[in-house]
Amino acid sequence: MKMVGAQVASARIAKGLTQRAFAEALHMDVETIASIEQGRRTLMPNVAEKMDRALALPGLLSVAANRLPEVDMVPAWAEEYMAREAEALALSWYDTLIVPGLLQTEGYARAVFGCHVPYIGQEQIERQTALRMRRQQILDRPTPPTLSFIVWEPILRDRLGGDAVWHEQLRHLRHCADSPGISLQILPMGMTAHAGLSGPFILLETPDFQRLAYSESQRGSVLVRDPNEVSILSQKYVMLRSRALNLAEAKDLLDRLPGES
Repeated sequence: MKMVGAQVASARIAKGLTQRAFAEALHMDVETIASIEQGRRTLMPNVAEKMDRALALPGLLSVAANRLPEVDMVPAWAEEYMAREAEALALSWYDTLIVPGLLQTEGYARAVFGCHVPYIGQEQIERQTALRMRRQQILDRPTPPTLSFIVWEPILRDRLGGDAVWHEQLRHLRHCADSPGISLQILPMGMTAHAGLSGPFILLETPDFQRLAYSESQRGSVLVRDPNEVSILSQKYVMLRSRALNLAEAKDLLDRLPGES
């Protein structure tokens, strides 16, 4: 995305346009233009066509946008994690905000991306949803990774996307709970203390048995390699597992939740 953004900026400057003047010509926000030029926002094909016309370019930006690699639809700070995830031997995932991406239904993923601020548009939502669904192909590997998930109960009570999406997501989680390669636990509400107050994180084991950790924040993420830091997160995960509902209790809760609506 940064290379395409740099091409947009170079073409605009060569035309003698400020970002504001360019944005006005395209009937877009100047913040959006800035984000595209800085590589923080994907250049969508329909926007690239408008830019080509405004800059009198022979379709150069349209070609770049239509041939943008899939990896560039992922924020740059998450690319390395995605590559590691695809080949991981094991993943241990604690989440307090949304259903973990590997367990999301298509409708739920679409609802998650639809909550993005600023709104990214339907075309980008569909692209991101398709990419998230493709990530789940690791579950179908001949030898899939060993997967452990701990999710906070309020995630299961939020109805992102509406009732139909919510019910479908609960059914899918219940199905996942029956999978022999997946351990799904739920951290219940009402606890007086637990080890996960600093937020979600993921533990990952690579094919060469290296142990890493990954966490996201509002504006970025970090892939943790320091053995001491990974060890601390591993200890937290062990403590969270001890406080979370076991598999049988988690299945029971997933069975009961739809009836509480």
